[in-house]
Amino acid sequence: MEAYKSLKIERQNPNSGVFHLRLQRPSHYNALTTELFAELRRAFSYLDQNPDVHVIILSGSGKHFCAGIDLKSTFSNFQKLLSEERGRAGEKLRREIKWMQESITEIEECRKPVIASIHGGCIGGGVDIVTACDLRYCTAEAVFSVREVKLGITADLGTLQRLPRIVGYGKAAELALTGRDFSGLEAKEMGLVSQTFASKLELQDGVLKLAQEIASKSPLAVVGTKAVLLRSRDLNVEQGLDYVATWNSGTLLSDDLKEAISAQTNKRNPTFSKL
Repeated sequence: MEAYKSLKIERQNPNSGVFHLRLQRPSHYNALTTELFAELRRAFSYLDQNPDVHVIILSGSGKHFCAGIDLKSTFSNFQKLLSEERGRAGEKLRREIKWMQESITEIEECRKPVIASIHGGCIGGGVDIVTACDLRYCTAEAVFSVREVKLGITADLGTLQRLPRIVGYGKAAELALTGRDFSGLEAKEMGLVSQTFASKLELQDGVLKLAQEIASKSPLAVVGTKAVLLRSRDLNVEQGLDYVATWNSGTLLSDDLKEAISAQTNKRNPTFSKL
């Protein structure tokens, strides 16, 4: 497995399909740097292609999930651009923004389900990350903020596109335009997270249990379900039904279906092949 400086990939149980991916800059509250963006791309490519991986739990090491963009690193890059010709500097900045966007989108496009396990602060770029995940859980005392407007910038890594689909346009607009902090309990009320937990330990245990439940299912069915859910966001009902019919025409008649039926008939746990 490739070594990372700002991330850590773990498989706590060698027989489990659950892999942990942790943001690993605790002394900087896991703030996002160019290096971390690059490693996210490589890590999710690896996890996507690894047949042992069924589910990914994404979390942050230390006291916080993610403090957003590393401002010191970002402003250093901005200073360099200010010395360049305006048109070329703008074109270069656009390419850099697109590259960072693609790093976050790697999370969404990973075939395997990604579960965000959130504690402490989840600020700015942290919200970009968790809205690209499939499922989100947090501690009740977690603190979220779509903070960019307070820094004089427009959030540009996915929150303004994904958050309204999760919590509704009105609530997303209010959070993005004020930049205010909101708690894990409020995040649960608005539907940003599916459940809150009283402590970080309870969060870790609860998310792991959920991940193990998903990992026990047919890999073909899990990957297909995620793909169809994502594709159907941008389709009407008729188009979505047509898409899933096409998908299942290629995957439905699998050994996983035979195994699932046999397991239910014989009242045993099914055993599925790797993807």
